[in-house]
Amino acid sequence: MPLVTFVQEGSAVDYTPNSDVEAGDVVVQNDLVGVTKRKIPANTQGALHVAGVFDFPKATGASTAIAAGVEVFWDVADAEAKTDSETGANKLIGKTIAAAGDNDAEVRVRMSQ
Repeated sequence: MPLVTFVQEGSAVDYTPNSDVEAGDVVVQNDLVGVTKRKIPANTQGALHVAGVFDFPKATGASTAIAAGVEVFWDVADAEAKTDSETGANKLIGKTIAAAGDNDAEVRVRMSQ
């Protein structure tokens, strides 16, 4: 008798929000960070994407550049990707696949958790 049953590939997982979620919103559930590709109405099952390559917002200005190949974290309060986990307050998104300069408002991330 098998102990484990395959359910799905896992790049997206079922998600039912309590309130409307817009396309492109970042959703944090404890240590799980996902992105919605489509709007999900409240109390309706949709998909939360937890793998793939996405452009996340980042801060701009002096000393905000992010190198390629580094871990980045989602800061819920500031709604942006950062290289600092702030002692676990920010949740791991994945690793950058391209450098983002001080003036870039987004950073490209391969999600992995």
